[in-house]
Amino acid sequence: MNVEDIRVTKYSGEVVPFNSDSLRQSLIRSGAAKEEVERVYRDIQGHLYDGITTRELYELAFDCLKVQQRAYAARYSLKKALRELGPEGFYFERWIAKLFASDGYATTTSQIVQGHAVTHEIDVVASKENELLAIECKFRNDVETKISVTTPMYVLSRVNDIRHIPFSFFGRTLKFSEGWLVTNAYLTADAKSFGTYYKLNLLSWDYPAEGSIKTRVDDNGLYPITCLTTLKAEEKAILLKHACILVRELIAIPKFLEDLNVDDVRASQIMQEAEDLVRSPVRVE
Repeated sequence: MNVEDIRVTKYSGEVVPFNSDSLRQSLIRSGAAKEEVERVYRDIQGHLYDGITTRELYELAFDCLKVQQRAYAARYSLKKALRELGPEGFYFERWIAKLFASDGYATTTSQIVQGHAVTHEIDVVASKENELLAIECKFRNDVETKISVTTPMYVLSRVNDIRHIPFSFFGRTLKFSEGWLVTNAYLTADAKSFGTYYKLNLLSWDYPAEGSIKTRVDDNGLYPITCLTTLKAEEKAILLKHACILVRELIAIPKFLEDLNVDDVRASQIMQEAEDLVRSPVRVE
């Protein structure tokens, strides 16, 4: 069967034509060199069949990339790794705080503030110079979940209730200047239009195009610890519990591995993957 005749079954059940260019681009974003991408693509081709699911396609690509270099597979698994910051989203909020901190913001999480009408828990508060941001995080476990327009409507109403009130954060008194809605999921077209019209900042897995979550992570090396393929699920949970959220934090403080009781060989493998992931370049062609 020709590749052009192959159809892919998405998580939603929708059947779409196989897109070889899209697959190649996702492989390139893993950081693999051109010849490595082509080698992986050829390996995947040999396992394609009409009706293959996106889950199977992902697992094929993941396994083939891991053969080339574990760091490629780790980077390729970013979307899944973000879902592993659940199930409630507590660690996702802490990770988002670190995302903003990398841009020079002072951040804190889970803050209770009194609005004009009611009290609110702000997931992440961030400040830089005269900016004070109220960031609402919407974590989703489902693979293809989309955030509808009702969510930014809700967030905007909360932001409006705390506007023009002075609050003390980070040793300063400021009023909230901007509201943000951040999600690891997708946004519907209406949600994007609403955010644009009412000047509510939106950040999702693939939006905005030039500054989406996946782009920010690759550009700044802010990979969550859940990316590492050398770690077991229970080991990831232990590291998160001990406040090791980012791969670069593990590199900076290798003593985190003592909480896992791994031998020297495994410790070396984990650290090698961590360093390769953060330091290897992402090639975009």
